[in-house]
Amino acid sequence: MTKPWKREENGETIIRTCAWSPPGCHPVGCGLQLHVKDGVLTSVEGDPEHPITRGALCPRCLALKDVVYHKDRIMYPMKRDPKDRGKDKWERITLKEAFDLLEEKTRYFTKEHGPESIVVFCGTGREATVFHNELTFMGFGSPNACYAQSGWSCYAPRVSQMAYLMGGGYPEIDYAARYPDRYEHPGWEAPKYIMLWGKEPLKSNADGLWGHAIIDMMKNYGTKLICVDPRINWIGTRAEINLQLRPGTDAALALGLLNVIITEDLYDHEAVEKWTFGFDQLAERVKEYPPEKVAEITWVPKELIIDAARKFATSKHSALGWGLSVDQNPNGIQVGQALLAILAITDNIDVPGGCTLGLPIQDDTNVDMINRAMEAGTVSPELFEKRIGAKEYPFVCQLMSTNHPDAVLDTLESWEPYRLRMGVFQSSNVIGGAISAAQVRWLEAMQKSLEFVCATELFHNATTMALADLVIPLKTFAEHNTMVESHYGFNVAFNGACNAAVDVVEGVSDLGFMMEIGRRMFPDYWSQFTSEEDYQAKVRIPGNLTWEQFREIGIDQPEEIYRKAEKGLMRFDGEPGYMSTTGKIELYSTVYEHFGDDPLPYFIEPPRSPVSTPELFGKYPFVLTTGGRVYPFFHSEHRQIDRLREINPQPIVEINSAAAKRLGIAEGDWVWIENELGRVKQVAHLTEGIDERVVHAQHGWWFPEQDGQEPNLFGFRQSNINVIMPHKAIGKMGFGDTFKCEICNIYKVTEQ
Repeated sequence: MTKPWKREENGETIIRTCAWSPPGCHPVGCGLQLHVKDGVLTSVEGDPEHPITRGALCPRCLALKDVVYHKDRIMYPMKRDPKDRGKDKWERITLKEAFDLLEEKTRYFTKEHGPESIVVFCGTGREATVFHNELTFMGFGSPNACYAQSGWSCYAPRVSQMAYLMGGGYPEIDYAARYPDRYEHPGWEAPKYIMLWGKEPLKSNADGLWGHAIIDMMKNYGTKLICVDPRINWIGTRAEINLQLRPGTDAALALGLLNVIITEDLYDHEAVEKWTFGFDQLAERVKEYPPEKVAEITWVPKELIIDAARKFATSKHSALGWGLSVDQNPNGIQVGQALLAILAITDNIDVPGGCTLGLPIQDDTNVDMINRAMEAGTVSPELFEKRIGAKEYPFVCQLMSTNHPDAVLDTLESWEPYRLRMGVFQSSNVIGGAISAAQVRWLEAMQKSLEFVCATELFHNATTMALADLVIPLKTFAEHNTMVESHYGFNVAFNGACNAAVDVVEGVSDLGFMMEIGRRMFPDYWSQFTSEEDYQAKVRIPGNLTWEQFREIGIDQPEEIYRKAEKGLMRFDGEPGYMSTTGKIELYSTVYEHFGDDPLPYFIEPPRSPVSTPELFGKYPFVLTTGGRVYPFFHSEHRQIDRLREINPQPIVEINSAAAKRLGIAEGDWVWIENELGRVKQVAHLTEGIDERVVHAQHGWWFPEQDGQEPNLFGFRQSNINVIMPHKAIGKMGFGDTFKCEICNIYKVTEQ
């Protein structure tokens, strides 16, 4: 980057920065230039020198100013009497008074009921996720860190699979992200095919992938797409092959592709021999999934299954981008195992034009975090063993070092094995947001159990209004200094500096919140950090750089090294291979076997489906999937931003035109989406891009313009599909849920 991070032009100060959160977004780190005059953010534009985004911005970044100065933004700390929960009766207090109260309550519950009586909730995708475990263990001294999504079904299943099956790293589409000269670099080659599996990267930029790179490679380098999705979305209309599967049958389809690749001898024998374990057992397993059988299960024609398998396996090299559909499936662990097997046996891992591979994270993993907490004395081994769900779901809780979310709801309802009495919501709208299932149960359980609640947020939502006794405003990424790293460190394309440009609220950043409560509760540990910038330099910024040095660089891209396993870079001992139990990529998982599951991938029907519950399907005759991204929102955020809401003003359910005609549903009609747990209403959008037996509902809907007080709580019960998602419909080892594969009925709203 040729320009300094801060410069004066035409009477304005221009701050170069990278996007992070809040407001929410995945850690893509898009490049922005923030224009400031007289201390006020006047405009936002893309940074043409950013090596990845090169001046392009999504609608959410362009609307940053609307968020920063929104009339409904929480501007200062507030408290209210617990008897006024659910009412808009807040008293303004200072930031010091807010932390005095938070410290007082933390010490009280720790002394009277033990630190395990405190539970810390965190939302999805935001910067807060980076600090969640540390905040819990080393800020509040509690063992109970809770990401409240049923089955921990976002990103963690994929990351855990990589840890268990090959010892770390995360595969991502190779789009030359580590090269300053990007596609022009002589060491890079374009993927011949990209298989997008439940991934719509233009809208989600998921986990750090710059989605528009897919378009760059298609337009300029001839990359072709294979899309695996129940819906034919915009990018699917540009694909060579669409595998439009029945929701929830991903494992069967992946095994069917493996069947073709193996039985037709399309795999790379050298890669299999040198770098995989259990190929012969896998070859026997996939015999159970011939294309004819898989076609019957998945609704995908066998000719397309065969064609996709042949083209992907024989095109060196090709890449696979796997999305949230892998996680939000009770069978998701097996889906991920099968997809990794496809990449491994076709030699498309850690090669130019295939999938890049992140290095194993030796430091700052969740496991390392708890070790540091124990060394610092903030959490003892005995206390750590009390985290809820750890004994029932060790596969999830050992690696993530957190609670199991479904077990937390059980505990809130039953007070077993102990009562949770204090809740901290760090950037997490559990009641009316995008992650939790059975949201009314969460609401009622927390109202019953939690005696004190603190929340950090930008705007009031159902969670703050229903539960919070103390609310502390969060700073946007335009108001604090931080660092963004793609894929949360699991496959770092670059590290980017996020530079504060304005100071608007009397509040804190997510890091500042953690450091302030940490200094009060555990000063011996936190005294080593003099500021947030000092923390970033000592804990997060690579290369022993100071914050000032790092922000001047702006973007730090690590060197791209392919075939790291051959070079001894995937093991801490420097030996060739991987850090799995066998030293290879495990097609047959010794770890899954240890935890009591089948060591080979397999397919099981979703708990409720046309096959597993045919009589129930007669009453609820549509397969329901949800979670598809849209351009203006990040999950449940941004609903109060007028310019973004204009793009998507109402919650939309997609239904096939022929199915809608049979039901008397027209474009724009409000319709009920109903199952055994209740019903919510959304606006029908008729399309030919979805099977007549499938509907897709938008997720995370609430209405900031409605009454926020009880009983309405911004209308979250009205249209949020999460309300009718089941609790604990999870996989055998604890990961996965049925957000992508439920059943429902759909019919027109007739009452006024």
